[in-house]
Amino acid sequence: MKKKILIPTDFSKNAWNAVRYSSELYRNEEVDFYLLNAFSTNDFVLDNLKTPQPGEQKYEAAKTESEHGLHKLLKQIEIVDVPSNHTYFTVADFNTPLEAVVKLVEDKDIDLVIASSKGETDDVNTVMGSNSIDFMEKVRNCPVLMIPANVVFNEPNEIVFPTSFKTHYKRRELIHLYEISKITNAPIRILHISEEDSLSKEQKERKALLEECFDGLDYSFHYLKNTDVQTGLNLFIQSRNSEMIAFINKKHAFFGSIFSKPMVKELGLTAKVPVLALHDLRN
Repeated sequence: MKKKILIPTDFSKNAWNAVRYSSELYRNEEVDFYLLNAFSTNDFVLDNLKTPQPGEQKYEAAKTESEHGLHKLLKQIEIVDVPSNHTYFTVADFNTPLEAVVKLVEDKDIDLVIASSKGETDDVNTVMGSNSIDFMEKVRNCPVLMIPANVVFNEPNEIVFPTSFKTHYKRRELIHLYEISKITNAPIRILHISEEDSLSKEQKERKALLEECFDGLDYSFHYLKNTDVQTGLNLFIQSRNSEMIAFINKKHAFFGSIFSKPMVKELGLTAKVPVLALHDLRN
């Protein structure tokens, strides 16, 4: 069965980088890629709160611009070395980027969203910059892989998986991490940061469950103390030059009791390597 991957685009350089990264990451896999551009008109909210309708001049002008951008993107893809097992489809949707992504994930039964972390400018508050964080946090029924600006694809040397050992892991939640590790031969480094000297009985049970989920992969456990989670994670990654992070994004939850901000926002703003946001399907 072909994999279905959604790539939101604002036609920026960084969005193009996400397209190229996706193609290389899944070079040996059969994939249908959906290139999505969410378009709007600048003044529809101020225009008596009336949303432009199909057929109206402002709507059709914005739609034409979106479709033209997608057509140019397809032409750009054609001239690079695209694997023959990759097929590209385009979707122009009058919508907010988040709502457009949520809708297409549902309509097309998308397996994975891959998005750039910065948009037309390098200001995190514009276009894809802020939206990529929204994608990771609010697209709850599909994992999201965020590609930071200027990251060029190479098979990751390892994937760091920070965990509190407090999540009830399920294979279906970890399947994309498992798959990426498998196709890139990247070992998984399971990182636990805690103020405690030992794991509780429940944590030991969750650790054993995680071992079952990663059976068949190259993985190892690592432990840090006397540091907050975000600092410990950054130091671990920097000291090892790790090239990918994966984590389970628990909705409206924090990473253990010592994590002060949602990990998705921290990583979305600061990560210099690709970040795979998985989801606790019980949320």
